[in-house]
Amino acid sequence: MKFIEGGVTAAKGFTAGGIYCGIRKNKSKPDLAMILSSVPCAAAGMYTSNLVKGAPILVTKKNLENGVARAVICNSGNANTCNADGEEKAWEMCRIAGEALSVDPSDVIVASTGVIGQVLPIEPIRQGAPALAASLSEQGSALAARAIMTTDTVEKEVAVELEIGGKPVRMGGICKGSGMIHPNMCTMLCFLTTDAAVSAPVLEQALRGVVADTFNMVSIDGDTSTNDTVTIMASGLAGNPEIRPGSPEYKAFYAALKAMCVRLARQMAKDGEGATKLLVCRVSGAKDKAAARQVAKGVVCSTLFKAAMFGADANWGRVLCAIGYCGADADIGKVDVSFRSSAGQVDVCRGGAGIPFSEEEAKQVLSQDEIDVLVALGDGEASAEAYGCDLTYDYVKINGDYRT
Repeated sequence: MKFIEGGVTAAKGFTAGGIYCGIRKNKSKPDLAMILSSVPCAAAGMYTSNLVKGAPILVTKKNLENGVARAVICNSGNANTCNADGEEKAWEMCRIAGEALSVDPSDVIVASTGVIGQVLPIEPIRQGAPALAASLSEQGSALAARAIMTTDTVEKEVAVELEIGGKPVRMGGICKGSGMIHPNMCTMLCFLTTDAAVSAPVLEQALRGVVADTFNMVSIDGDTSTNDTVTIMASGLAGNPEIRPGSPEYKAFYAALKAMCVRLARQMAKDGEGATKLLVCRVSGAKDKAAARQVAKGVVCSTLFKAAMFGADANWGRVLCAIGYCGADADIGKVDVSFRSSAGQVDVCRGGAGIPFSEEEAKQVLSQDEIDVLVALGDGEASAEAYGCDLTYDYVKINGDYRT
């Protein structure tokens, strides 16, 4: 497997694009994205665990009941959530996309992101869709990635290539997510594509497993969004023998999908609202996978620890504190903690107690823009990673007037 260029259009059969249609106030940023497959795709999706769900989720879940999709339409600037006419508008977006792209509206994945509780204006989408559809291209991934951004500061794209059954197979994706991000799932939209021949049930199986170890391990601010959606479409145009569960081909496909989603998860965490640092908590030696995940999440979710990382303060006690209240089955008397970055590694805790270390060296390690928090529990063989960021003054500034 290797990472390649191309994003969501790297796989055979996919085109994409994005334009400004008039939903957002900022006319310099596109606010409507489309992705199109030249053939019907096997498809699967996962969605937010929040009881309040955006109207587009309800429509997309209905459209994917048959495991088939051809296209995606997504707007930014308005979440179409908590609106009396929300589902009607989401269905209308599918009809608009279907007409513009000459596909069945029931084969359209629809998504929205932005402010909650404001009525979605449908006319800008209706007027902009034909031009957007006409502009779709194999080079349109970056435009689509930009059009789904809200407070994100950079586009988030990824693509990989591997060999399955003697055929080159590609998969790619775009995502957005910067604030209101917390596990199960994150505050995010993610659209994945592949040209592998794989059925919808197998796609769903792979997606569920991968999301548990990637997107569900990201936290920016402890708020789980109402519109989180991850979908994957498989065109089958690579020509490989259909991937079967449990086969070596499935394992290769799964590993590539996970690698791609890990990269997207890291991109989201690093671009957290106001963030200056990516924090990756790497837990080893846990009794089981559940405990490893719980500890890793507990550390990256700790507000006090995130603040300490902003100040490059090696306050390792906040790591142990988070482990202690996260609910995981762990023996604190066995816990080791280290901080690592491109500037080196500093060990700060052994057996649940502090050890001598250089504050100056620790400051240098923690002043880099990517920091690993290494937690060894000493209880078993399970491991997990969680992805987060530091908490800065700018996070409050961004969210203090997000709506206005």
